[in-house]
Amino acid sequence: MDYKELQKKLSMKKEQVWKNIEFKVIDDYAKGYKTFIDSSKTERKAVKYSIKELEKNNFKPLDYYEKLGKLENGDKVYFVNRDKSLFAIKINGKIKDGINLVGAHLDAPRIDLKPEPIFEDTEIAMAKTHYYGGIKKYQWLNIPLELHGVIIKKDGTPIEVSIGDKEDDPIFVISDLLPHLDRNTKPIREAIDAEKLNVLLGTISITYDEEIKDGTKLNILNILNEKYGIIEEDFISAELEIVPAFNARDVGFDRSLIAAYGHDDRICSYTGLTALIESSPDGKSPALLLIDKEEIGSDSNTGAKNHFWIPVLKKLLKLQNEDVVIAIEDTLQNSTLLSADVAAALDPNYKDAHDPLNAPKLGYGIVIAKYTGVRGKGGTNDANAEVVGKLRKVLNDNNVSWQTGELGRTDLGGGGTIAKFFAEKNLDVIDAGVALLGMHAPYEIASKADLYETYRAYKVFMEKY
Repeated sequence: MDYKELQKKLSMKKEQVWKNIEFKVIDDYAKGYKTFIDSSKTERKAVKYSIKELEKNNFKPLDYYEKLGKLENGDKVYFVNRDKSLFAIKINGKIKDGINLVGAHLDAPRIDLKPEPIFEDTEIAMAKTHYYGGIKKYQWLNIPLELHGVIIKKDGTPIEVSIGDKEDDPIFVISDLLPHLDRNTKPIREAIDAEKLNVLLGTISITYDEEIKDGTKLNILNILNEKYGIIEEDFISAELEIVPAFNARDVGFDRSLIAAYGHDDRICSYTGLTALIESSPDGKSPALLLIDKEEIGSDSNTGAKNHFWIPVLKKLLKLQNEDVVIAIEDTLQNSTLLSADVAAALDPNYKDAHDPLNAPKLGYGIVIAKYTGVRGKGGTNDANAEVVGKLRKVLNDNNVSWQTGELGRTDLGGGGTIAKFFAEKNLDVIDAGVALLGMHAPYEIASKADLYETYRAYKVFMEKY
């Protein structure tokens, strides 16, 4: 017996993406992604960027087709939910036959300003914060930070704020204690008090009249009033996010990696967006869902629990002259969602956090995760074998590099994605996305090869599944 041939026939073979695709092809795609990630430091900015790209490629808002009163093959539709989530679809045949949907989230771990943020202590003006999502608090100290968001003034006028992303802008910092004075022996996760994540705003008093209290705070409020026309009470109706003032950069002598803030999960959002735009479906209608609030459980009316996209489908079904009550159930049952979310790559510095045999590696393509969840698969969608098998076949038939993965060791890791919220609506669902090093850090690491193969995987899924 030829055991070499037997091993070749029976064993699973994994190859690096770089072995089969030229660096320039991958790097050219990565350049577009870096432009996106640098322009999309918040979910609102990511939605704006996505709308521009969709409209450049002849997608039109849902109300355009509602006014037109009909829907035809080849029509491209998008719908925006409260400026923080988005649904887009290319019509190809009957929607009730199902759609091939890629769903990703646009929010990322960050630090938000509290509703009444500005205060003064020892003649330094600072802003109180509340962190958003799972972070290691110490990673946010003494790094350059930007401020982005929206303020709704007392008269209802919205004011967009972006400070720190331009070359001549000031940045912001949360100060740390110097090592000479830091004798804290607490575990590192407990060493930083969340209430001390205060952002430095300024040190100059508006006046040195001793009768004026908190002159430095008043000076900051005056600067903001002159620039934006806002008053202190307006902060209560604001969404202001503190994010790292880092742009995407190539990593390593070979430039094979990208460091950026917000890979989780804007890297899957971008690959899904470009896959939809460039797809040429020959089966079900391809669609994209970009949503908010995944990092805090997918709650609220812009998160995955809202299902705002289902009424959109109902309106599209009506435009196709379907009995909406029946057709929407057929649509959901016949649809498949790739829950497009990142995975934890095997880090050689922290191997003991993983089961190496079931941990994804950088450069080996998109990660297919049958389940995520916390210890004992709690809180997960555990994809049916048939769904895994069909996806595997589609990827193999189109020479897309893929690998499987778990989110850490069984009793150590686990996590949540948007998958389970779609499975409960009767869609077939499986997690699939890019492997990262340093997930949830202010600067995360991804492989350009995995970025490109994830785009290819989503495109093939949209076209062929």
